[in-house]
Amino acid sequence: MIDLRELKQRRDEIAQNIKNRYMNCDVDEVIKLQDERSDDMQSVEAMRSRRNEIASLMRSKMDDSKRSDLIAEGKKLKDDIAIAESRLEEINSVFDLKARQIPNYAHPDAPIGKEDKDSTAVKFVGKPPVFDFKPLDHVQLGQSLDLLDFDTATKVSGPKFYYIKNKAVILQMALERYAIDIVMKHGFMPMITPDVAKEEVLLGTGFNPRGAESNIYTVEGTGTCLVGTAEITLGGYMEDKIIDKKDLPIKFTGLSHCFRREAGGAGQYSKGLYRVHQFSKLEMFIFCLPEDSDGFHKELLGIEEEIFGGLGLAYRIVDTCTGDLGAPAYRKFDIEAWMPGRGDSGEYGEVTSTSNCTDYQARNLNIRYKDDDGKTRFVHMLNGTAVALSRAMVAIMENYQTKEGNIRIPDALVPLCGFDIITK
Repeated sequence: MIDLRELKQRRDEIAQNIKNRYMNCDVDEVIKLQDERSDDMQSVEAMRSRRNEIASLMRSKMDDSKRSDLIAEGKKLKDDIAIAESRLEEINSVFDLKARQIPNYAHPDAPIGKEDKDSTAVKFVGKPPVFDFKPLDHVQLGQSLDLLDFDTATKVSGPKFYYIKNKAVILQMALERYAIDIVMKHGFMPMITPDVAKEEVLLGTGFNPRGAESNIYTVEGTGTCLVGTAEITLGGYMEDKIIDKKDLPIKFTGLSHCFRREAGGAGQYSKGLYRVHQFSKLEMFIFCLPEDSDGFHKELLGIEEEIFGGLGLAYRIVDTCTGDLGAPAYRKFDIEAWMPGRGDSGEYGEVTSTSNCTDYQARNLNIRYKDDDGKTRFVHMLNGTAVALSRAMVAIMENYQTKEGNIRIPDALVPLCGFDIITK
C-alpha cells in the first residue's frame, strides 16, 4: 500500500492517479475511515487510562461510599471498553481493506490510458521473418508434429490445459536452462518456489485472491491459493524482515508453476499455449535501496532483452499504460515478440513484463532496511519475467517453422536440446 500518512496531503494527486488507472476506490472514504479510526483509538486509550487510574485509587484508603462509586465506574468502563474495542476492530478491518485498494503512484512518464492500444511502443528490435509460404500457428504445428495435445487435456483437466510431448518437452527444458544460466550470470540466486501461498501473502504482493475479477485459484478451506507467479512467493520470502543495508540488493530468480483462472480470456489471440490455466515461468525479483530501483528496473528489462534477443526473435518494448499497470506497479515495461501465427498475418504478443513496485509491496509485507542513521525504511521491490515458457514456445515454434512443416531450433538452444530441428 501507499504511505497512508500522505492521504490528506496528497489527496488530489491520489484521486487523479486512481482515475488514470481506471480503478474503483474512494480516497475520501478511506480518509473518513482514517479519521474515525483515530478518534476511536483516542477514546479507547482515554478509557483504558481511566481504568488504570481507578485500579490505582482502589489500592489506597478511602471510605466505602467512594469505593463503591469507583467499583461501579470500573464495571461500566469495562463494558464500554469492550464495545469500543469491538468497534475499533471493525473499523480497522474496513480501513485496511479499503486502503489496500488504493494503487501505487504511477510514474509521471507512464502513458495514461485504459487499454493495450494506449500503451506506447518505445523500441523495436529485429525484423519479423518473411516466409515464402503461408505460416502455420503453433497449434497447427504442434498437432502435425505430435508435440502438443489440447484435446486430451480438455478431456482430462478441462479447457486451457495441454500436454507437451516428444521433442517439445526437451525444447521447453532447454529454454528453462538457457534462461536460468543468463539470469544467474547477472547475480540472481536460483530457487524453486512453492506453488501455494497464504492469502495474506497474495494480498501483501498486491494480488486479490477473491472476488469475481480475481485471476487466482483459491484452495478451499485452507486460507491458501495457487500462485499465478513466483513474484508472490519470492516477495513473501522476506516478509517481516529487516535487511542490513550492506546486503542490498538481494536478487532472486524463482522457477514455479503458475496457475491463472483467465476468466474471460477468449478470442483468437488467446488460443493454444498463449493463454492457459497452468504454465511454468522463471521470474526475477530484486529487493533494493529506493534510490537504486530505477536503475535495477532498466537492468531487469536488459536481461529480458538479452534472453529474447539471444533467441533471434524480433520484438518490441512497450511502456505500459496506467490502466494496465496493476495496483502495485509504479512503472511496467512489456516485451512483445513477433508471432507469425497470431491473427491473420502475424502480430506481436506479450512474452515478458517487468515492474518497479517501489515500496508498495514492502509496506504490505513489512520488509525494511536500516539506513546509515539507524532508521528503518522500506525497501523497493521489483520483478521481471525471465521466461514464461509456454509463450516463449509459441514464439519459437512459429518463427522457426519451415516450408516442410518442421521447426528449426534457435542456435542458442541447440547445445541444450541436442538436436537442431524437429521433424515429422
